[in-house]
Amino acid sequence: MRMLAKREHSVVQLKRKLTARGHDETVAADVVADMTEAGWQSDERFAETLARSRAGQGYGPLRIRAELKEARVPEARIREAFEALACDFTEVAQQLHARRFGNVPARGAEFQKQYRFLAQRGFDSAQIRAVLKGDPED
Repeated sequence: MRMLAKREHSVVQLKRKLTARGHDETVAADVVADMTEAGWQSDERFAETLARSRAGQGYGPLRIRAELKEARVPEARIREAFEALACDFTEVAQQLHARRFGNVPARGAEFQKQYRFLAQRGFDSAQIRAVLKGDPED
C-alpha cells in the first residue's frame, strides 16, 4: 500500500517490487490482483498519469510509449492514455526547443545537435522537422 500511496504503479512493477523485497511470487501476484480488484491499482490510471507527467516534462510520444511498454502496460491501455492526453507533441517539442536553444535557426552541426536532442527526448522526425525547419503543414 505504501508504494501506491507515493505514485501509481503498473501491475508488473508492483509484482517485481514485492518479489524483490522477499515476498513469494504467487503471494505477490495474489496481493496485486486483490489491489486491482479493489480499485487501488489501475494500469489505465498508471498509463494516463505517466503520459501526462512525461509530456509535461517535455518528452515525446515515442519515449512515453517506450516507457509504458517497458512497464508492460497493454497496448489498448497505451492507446487510451494517448487519447485521454490529447496533447500536441509538435507544440511540446517547440516549447522544449525554445527553452533549450532559443528561436535561432540552426545550420550544419548545430542542426544535427538539436535534431539528436529532440529525437532522444522521444519526438518523431515529422515533429522535429516541423520545429527545426518550421514546416507549415506539420
